[in-house]
Formats: sequence, structure tokens, C-alpha cells
Amino acid sequence: MNRLKGKVALITGGAVGIGRSTAVLMAREGAAVAVTDIDDEAGREVAHEITTHDGRARYWHLDVSSEDQVKRVFAEVEKEFGPVTVLVNNAGISGANKPTHELSLEEWEHVQAINVKGVFLCTKHVIPQMKRAGHGSIINLSSIYGLVGAPDVPPYHASKGAVRLMTKTDALLYARDRIRVNSVHPGFIWTPMVEQHLQGAPDPVAAREATAAAHPLGHMGEADDIGWACVYLAADEAKFVTGSELVVDGGFTCR
Repeated sequence: MNRLKGKVALITGGAVGIGRSTAVLMAREGAAVAVTDIDDEAGREVAHEITTHDGRARYWHLDVSSEDQVKRVFAEVEKEFGPVTVLVNNAGISGANKPTHELSLEEWEHVQAINVKGVFLCTKHVIPQMKRAGHGSIINLSSIYGLVGAPDVPPYHASKGAVRLMTKTDALLYARDRIRVNSVHPGFIWTPMVEQHLQGAPDPVAAREATAAAHPLGHMGEADDIGWACVYLAADEAKFVTGSELVVDGGFTCR
């Protein structure tokens, strides 16, 4: 229950899915949790659930593609809880599912603004706080599609590949500051984003069955599967882990 006691965790995209699970589990393990998102109602519900169970949490509205918002929210979180020592860069979108030659520039840039620029901005503004604290753990949500390719959603795949290598660069840059940076690579996790993606298939039920079957374990993952991975990377148990790729994919990338 105290694996993260004394730590301050800021989670982007914390209102639903993987972000919500990570927020709840980190609070359960003793962290003070800043839940951030653009879905204010759902985000406040997560913070309320945590505080109802004697945890420490507060919700902030945050569009990670806006540097002004990132700078302001991170400063407010530090004032409320102290320096952020755990950052989970989880906010992300899948974007338009079109072949590359049919994408508009706006569709491409929209995904990069959230999935890549957002990771950059949040990392940029958390590093000074972690340096003041003398340690930190940054956990970047990439994907199996930061490791392997697939013939769909090109902007999403490009963004997750970028996050994978941004992680390794920052792991090297900040190791001397005792700041660890790792990426998590989920397979298909049953979240609203995956549900919405599969709803776009001609036969959503068949698509869900086929997607589950693509994982050697025979099913899709749950949000808590990724939440616990993030808890591990945030905890002192992972004190010698940086620049790594924690793959939680039911065996998808073994093939």
C-alpha cells in the first residue's frame, strides 16, 4: 500500500481508461495524484473517487498541446503537493484512420500535437521540479505500434515511434540527475479509445474477436494491466530501470 508514499504523480489523460486506472492505483500506493485531462466531468470523478477512499488527489483541466496550460498547471500542482516526482505522459489520441496519401496536413498535425508535442512539453516543464526534488520517474505511454508496424492509422504509429526514441534520449540526458525515463508499450487494451477504433470496422463484433485472438494469450488487456506497469516504473523497485521498453501486450509482438 505504500510503494509510492511521499511521491507526487501527475497523470495526463487521467480521466478515463489507462490514465484513470493509473491514477487510482498510484493513489492506492500512497502517491499524491494530480489528475489532468480535458474531460472535466470524468476527471473530477476520478479525483473524487480517490479522495473518498482517503487518498490525495485533485483534478486540473489540461490540454497538453498548449505550453501555457502545461506551464501553469505544473506550477499549480507543485504549489499544491510539492515537486512532481512521477510524470505519466498518457494523454493521446488515435487520429484519422486513412492511408498516408489521403491524410490532410491538419489530421497529421493534430495527432502529433497531442501525442508527441504533449510529451515534449510535459517533460520540459517537469524536469526542473524533478531536479529540485533530486529524483524522478517519467513514464511515457507508447504502444506496440512504437515497436512494430501495421497498415492503418499512420499518424498514430508515427507518434508512438517518436515517443519511444524520445524516451531513450531523455533517459540518457537526465540519468545523472537521478531522473529515470521509460516507455510502456501496451497491446490492445479495452479502453474507450480501442472501443471507438473497433466500432469503425465493418463488423465491430468480428473485429473485437479478431483483435483479441491476435494476442497469444487470447484476449485483450485491461487498463489495470498498464496501471500496475506504471506503478512499478514509478516505484523505487525500478530504481535501476531507465531507457527501457516495458511491453505489456499479451505476447502480440512475439511473432
